[in-house]
Amino acid sequence: MRRIFFFLLLTCISYMVVAQDDIYPAKEYKGLLFITNGTVHVGNGQVLENTTIEVNNGKIMRLGQNLPVPQDDVKVFNAAGKHVYPGLILPLSDIGLKEIGSGVRGSNDYRELGDINPNIRSLVAYNTASAMINILKSNGILLANTVPQGGIISGSSSVVQLDAWNWEDAAYLADGGIHINIPSFATVRTAPAAAQQDANKAALEKTEGIKSFFRQAKAYLAEESHAEVNLKFEAVKGLFEKKQKLFAHADRIKQILIAVDIAKEFGFELVIAGGSESWQIASLLKENNVSVILNAEHNLPATEDEDIDQPFKTPALLQNAGVLFALNDHASNTRYRNLPFNAGTAAAYGLSREEALSAITLNAAKILGIAGKTGSIEAGKDANIIISEGDILDMKSSVVTHAFIQGRQVRLENKQTQLNERYLHKYGLK
Repeated sequence: MRRIFFFLLLTCISYMVVAQDDIYPAKEYKGLLFITNGTVHVGNGQVLENTTIEVNNGKIMRLGQNLPVPQDDVKVFNAAGKHVYPGLILPLSDIGLKEIGSGVRGSNDYRELGDINPNIRSLVAYNTASAMINILKSNGILLANTVPQGGIISGSSSVVQLDAWNWEDAAYLADGGIHINIPSFATVRTAPAAAQQDANKAALEKTEGIKSFFRQAKAYLAEESHAEVNLKFEAVKGLFEKKQKLFAHADRIKQILIAVDIAKEFGFELVIAGGSESWQIASLLKENNVSVILNAEHNLPATEDEDIDQPFKTPALLQNAGVLFALNDHASNTRYRNLPFNAGTAAAYGLSREEALSAITLNAAKILGIAGKTGSIEAGKDANIIISEGDILDMKSSVVTHAFIQGRQVRLENKQTQLNERYLHKYGLK
C-alpha cells in the first residue's frame, strides 16, 4: 500500500512541475522582421508614434516612421493601434529553482546548506521546463534574474531568457551577481533589553563574518599561485575585478548602511535588494552610486510610523533623488506575474508612466549589467520586444499579443490559457 501511495504522489508531483508538453521554444529566426505602425515606448522615456522597427537576425537595426518594408520573404507584424515595449525584466526571482513551494522539496532547488556558499551557481539548477515560465511570458516578462537563497552568502545569480530548451541556451548573463543576506538587528521595541542585545550581538558577529570572508578572499586572490584552489574565494574574483556586482539583501536602514560599508571597504559595485527603507537615505545611496531593487511594492509599510502608502511612494522618492532603481514582484501568491502592474502602481504615486516602464526595463538592465544588449528598443540591441493591445502597466487593458526574444516570436500559451480553452470548448462558449 505504501508503494502505491508513493507512486501516486510522485506522479502528481511530476504532473504539477512539468511544463506543457506542446509549448516549446521557438526556432532561431534568420532574416528581416518588421513591426510596423505601432506606438513605440523605447524604454528610456521616449514615445514614438506610428513607428516601424526593423530587425535583422535578432538585432534591432533601426526604427522610425515610414521605413521601407521589402516585399520579398520577410516577416511583418502590423502593430497599428497597439503599444510596443521592450521585453520586461524581472530582476530578482527564484524562477526555475522553485516550483510548488516549500512543502514539496523535490520540486525546489533554490537553497543550499551552510552559511558561506559563494560558489553555488543558480544557473546550472535552472529548470527551463518550469510551468511558471510560460505564464510570465504571457504578461510580457521575457528576461529574469534567477537568484539562490539561504545562508549569509548565497551564491551567484544569472540572467536567463525565458524561451529555451536547457540552461545553456537560456543563459543571457552568467554569474553576474553575488548575493549576501545582511543580518537583521533587533527591531521590536517592546522586547526585553537582554533579548535585543543578544540579537544585535549575533547580527554584528555575522556581519564581521562577511567582512572576514572577503578579507581572506582578497588576500588569496592577491597571491600569484596557490598550493590549493579555494572554490569559494575563486567564486568572488569577479567582485574584485568589477565583473560582478554585490547584491545585498537588506530592508532596514542599519542593514543598508552595513552593506554600503562592506562595498566601500572592498570597492564592490553594490545593489541593495529589498530596500524598504532606502528612501530615508536616498542621498547617501546616490552619493555612493548604490542601486536599489525594490522587492515588495504591494506591501504594508516597513514600520508602524510610516504612511500606509509608503511602499507605493518609495519609487518616486528614489527617482527624485537620482538613485538608479528597478521594481520587482516578489509576492509568492502571484509568482512574479504582477511586475508590470507594480510599475503601474508606482506611476499612480508619483512616477510618470515612462519612468515606471524604465523601472522594469532599462533600469533593470543597467542594474543587472545587460543594458548594452537589452532594456530598450534601440539600434544594436537584441530584439526583445512585446506588443500589447493596451497599456502594459494597466491590469484591465493590458493584453500581450506578441512577444519576441532575440527576434524569435515566442509562444504565449500557458497552462492557464489551455484550461480556459478547454472549458470554453466544453460548455460551447468558444
